[in-house]
Amino acid sequence: MKRLRLSLALALALVLALACPTLAGELTVSAAASLTDAFNTVKPLFEKANPGTTLVLNFAASGPLLKQIEQGAPVDVFASADQKTMDDAAGKNLIDTPSRKNFAQNSLVLAIPASGGAAVKNLASLTDPKVAKIGVGNPESVPVGRYTKLALEKNGMWEKISPKCILAESVRQVLDYLSRGEIDAGFVYATDAKKGGDKVKIVEEIPLEKPVSYPVAIIATSKDKTAAAKFIAFLGSAEGMGVLEKYGFKKP
Repeated sequence: MKRLRLSLALALALVLALACPTLAGELTVSAAASLTDAFNTVKPLFEKANPGTTLVLNFAASGPLLKQIEQGAPVDVFASADQKTMDDAAGKNLIDTPSRKNFAQNSLVLAIPASGGAAVKNLASLTDPKVAKIGVGNPESVPVGRYTKLALEKNGMWEKISPKCILAESVRQVLDYLSRGEIDAGFVYATDAKKGGDKVKIVEEIPLEKPVSYPVAIIATSKDKTAAAKFIAFLGSAEGMGVLEKYGFKKP
């Protein structure tokens, strides 16, 4: 009788195992702040396509995210807003180099609060005395800040306007300043300006020697590289690219 009960119990366990896939667990993705809306939209789509996997998203400027990974944060995938930060990660052996892939592009723009910024007509007008506060990501840790500084140094504007710059810890912080009308102008990505809606107005796109390119890679210490690879593949799929394009990102 005991053997019969044991056999029945084993059979039931087998049926339940086949009916309910084993939970793959959580997959942690650390991503640049500018990817917030796109990746939040990707999350349920990826989870639906990969039953049992829960996507945990962590957003901040790329520099601080890299520091978290250096300090041992349990991250599976890293998506940066620039190549330099990912190069730094590779140089410190923090990523699985063969998994690295460029998955999107963006543009740098000069924007103003829709309700103000009357003195800002173009890039050159930032030197106008009426323009007192300009939002810029901190070039030391925020990719949008590095893109901005390089572009302005090239045309001789950086030294002229740097005393007016309000340094931000992420591109989304610059966007918040713009949306609340706390600065006269700011440098953000085109996708963030789009996020600002009717509170933010784009003045002009800033020419760059190299496009704003987003790389993604599996972290070397990831405990689920299979799921991590699936996430990267999803970003490059028609469904993933559809989401990115919806939010203004361009194909890599």
